Amino acid sequence: MIDKSLKQLFLAGHVEGVSYLLLLFVAMPLREFANMPKAVSLAGMIHGILFVWLMYAIFIGYLNKKLSIKMSILLLIASCVPFASFFFERIVLGPKG
Repeated sequence: MIDKSLKQLFLAGHVEGVSYLLLLFVAMPLREFANMPKAVSLAGMIHGILFVWLMYAIFIGYLNKKLSIKMSILLLIASCVPFASFFFERIVLGPKG
């Protein structure tokens, strides 16, 4: 059974990961090729809020003793890599989790 704080972490990871990909592959090309700088402003703000939620979820997982300090730092680093947040479950639970 997966703990509530880990479920929140995995959900935050997926949602933040989608917002990061939208920022990189939709909003930034719109800014560069369609002269729509507001796309990055809006997507960037949404992504920023979701990133803070992800950092909070990692912190709560650490406080609830579901994540070690090493695992928390690994997740913080992975959250900055595109697509990595989609693999938080595998990183935390292992390949058979």
